Amino acid sequence: MNLHDSIYLKAAINFLSFNAIQTGMANKKIITVFGATGAQGGGLAHAILKDPESEFAVRAVTRDASSEKAKALAEKGAEVIVVDIDDPVGLRKSLEGAYGAYFVTFFWSHFSAEREMAEAKAMADAAKEAGLKHVIWSTLEDTREYIPLSDDRMPTLMGKYKVPHFDGKGESNKFFTEAGVPTTFLLTSFYYDNFIYFGMGPKKGEDGKLALTLPLGDRKLAMIAAEDIGKCAYGIFKRGEEMAGKTVGIAGGHYSGNEMANALGNAIGQEVGYNKIPPAVYRSFGFPGADDLGNMFQFNHDFADDFNGKRDLTFSKSVNSEMKTFETWLEEYGERIPLG
Repeated sequence: MNLHDSIYLKAAINFLSFNAIQTGMANKKIITVFGATGAQGGGLAHAILKDPESEFAVRAVTRDASSEKAKALAEKGAEVIVVDIDDPVGLRKSLEGAYGAYFVTFFWSHFSAEREMAEAKAMADAAKEAGLKHVIWSTLEDTREYIPLSDDRMPTLMGKYKVPHFDGKGESNKFFTEAGVPTTFLLTSFYYDNFIYFGMGPKKGEDGKLALTLPLGDRKLAMIAAEDIGKCAYGIFKRGEEMAGKTVGIAGGHYSGNEMANALGNAIGQEVGYNKIPPAVYRSFGFPGADDLGNMFQFNHDFADDFNGKRDLTFSKSVNSEMKTFETWLEEYGERIPLG
């Protein structure tokens, strides 16, 4: 075989492989995954792509197809498309021919509940126009249904929210309902990953000892690995359209501050204490979003039974058999937690 023949053969193999992937996708139900290079959407995209028997194909929505995460998805067989969710034309195009979609918004990139709501409404309208058969909307409680704006036990933020990054998502549920989109409303939980990326890990006190500082008192908090949210979403899609119209909550476990501290201490090989502080003290820390998070933890504390009760561990494991507990997550990621 000469060089020309070798090059031709390689090109032919690549062409046939590409067409095999395209044919495989054509025979599957397309799920358009928003946030596909992020934690939640990435978990869903990879869960589908890792399953050779999956009835679904992935259309991964990203702002940057040249990113390493986007390239990795493409290499595994995802259709990667560049879409700005603020562009109605691009948004509609991302859903053409799709069976379903996973919709998620990210408050912390702009700190605007109004923007989240505008994005959610655009998603719901586009899903309705595309005639999607099953949508999952990643949402949270509207805390104003529990503690009204007039209730001064918790400060009102931005003039009309108690916990902005919760309330905007919770209020946006109505857009999917009013549009008649067959939607599963997925209540997520506090990420284990926040101890890595959100600066919530243990810090050294004046005595030199590490301690976890949270305004949770002795109540428990529903928690989950971010990637497991996507895996749960895949389990919900596999259950089919029977899940449309339902609100379900997911968690890998419910943990008190002391339980978190003990697990962290065991993982890093150092004693970690737990500082119980009032929400008002947490709100006063002054970092961006401290008031929002202080209110969130107060809500988690004051309404722990309802919040945790909606995030049933048995259901969660039924849709994701690989669900990580905090302890198993720490075995894999504990060394990445910054220690202040």
